[in-house]
Amino acid sequence: MNKTAIIALFLIVTAVIAMAVIVDKNTGKTVDWTESFNERSNKPYGLSVLYKELPKLFDNNSIKPIYYTPSNYFYANSEDGYGDFIAEGTYILIGNSNTLEVEDIEELLIFAGRGNTLFMSDYNFPKTLLDTLNLTIKTIKNKDTIANLSFKNDLFKSKNTTIDKSENSSYFSTFPSENHKVLGYVNDDYAKVNFLEIPFEDGHIFLHLEPKIFTNYNILKDQRYRYSEGVLSYLPNKTIYFDSFTKYYDADYGDAEEKSNLSWFLQQQSFKWATYLALILTLLFIIFHAKRRQRIIPIIKPLENTTVSFVKTISNLYFETQDHKNLIDKKITYFLEKIRSDYHLDTSDLNEEFIAKLIQKSGKKKETVKKTINFINWLRSKNEFFEENLIKLNKHIEEFYS
Repeated sequence: MNKTAIIALFLIVTAVIAMAVIVDKNTGKTVDWTESFNERSNKPYGLSVLYKELPKLFDNNSIKPIYYTPSNYFYANSEDGYGDFIAEGTYILIGNSNTLEVEDIEELLIFAGRGNTLFMSDYNFPKTLLDTLNLTIKTIKNKDTIANLSFKNDLFKSKNTTIDKSENSSYFSTFPSENHKVLGYVNDDYAKVNFLEIPFEDGHIFLHLEPKIFTNYNILKDQRYRYSEGVLSYLPNKTIYFDSFTKYYDADYGDAEEKSNLSWFLQQQSFKWATYLALILTLLFIIFHAKRRQRIIPIIKPLENTTVSFVKTISNLYFETQDHKNLIDKKITYFLEKIRSDYHLDTSDLNEEFIAKLIQKSGKKKETVKKTINFINWLRSKNEFFEENLIKLNKHIEEFYS
């Protein structure tokens, strides 16, 4: 690195540091009271404190954050991916239930009905869930924006609490009293039930109408955390599936691991502007430095790839006709022809003996080969096909050749 480059780099670093200091001094710190119910957020109405304490509350049982919608998660984690899911434990969702679609509610009800537990806390719930459980919810205005939260069980009376900054409170105005168990009230009014236990087939559903009590502000203020402990003590000591505020919508569903990002850092004004300035100055340095040293590179127009155009034309034709069966048949045919050509195997009968030989000759993982061949056999038994069948077949074949 020559002297000019060193001076330029020094100037960039100095400018970045100076900008960070200036912005930090001129930026007043304000409290963000947005109710995000984000388990990563340290803001007053985030859930980071509760999320960190969950392993202690449930004896270090596995805590699995769910970064996909319930319908996608449970379907992807089903037996062989055909919809018979194998998850067992307790599903917890705090706030943001308005993002649930009808299919998400259906999957959560199926999950609960198979001997599991569903816990949801929000000011209101989707109409599909309320209609299924024969519930209605009303809202009342709180005096002095203070709400009193109490348990029905006398053993939990010491855990009763109050919360401030609460203009309104919700309660179940109607519910079937013969099988819905009352667990708590709001504003010391036995007629205003805000916590219910509902037997549902072989499992249980717990619905709670004050999600704000689980946020950082209320857990860290006075002894309010005792109420949250009391509510969660009704849940069984099993694996916890925690519905995350963060959702990923790519095609690879399943146990998503927490992805690293710069979102927290970019929320800090000084760091954000310092980062932007560094990127701009670096870009300018590269542009001017390269202009002085790099000769002009002539532009050579590449030969047109007519093969790609032809493939696109054929693909668009199939896409417009929506002939999924034809595409599935062709993909299976070409895949089996590739197997015969590469491994010299008879593909007339895709039985267990064929799978064993293919595993041995290809060196692929047993699970990958078995899933691919079993899915092909399953497709051959069907008469009607959908887009997701084609996508899943393509995913299996790509996984086999990866």
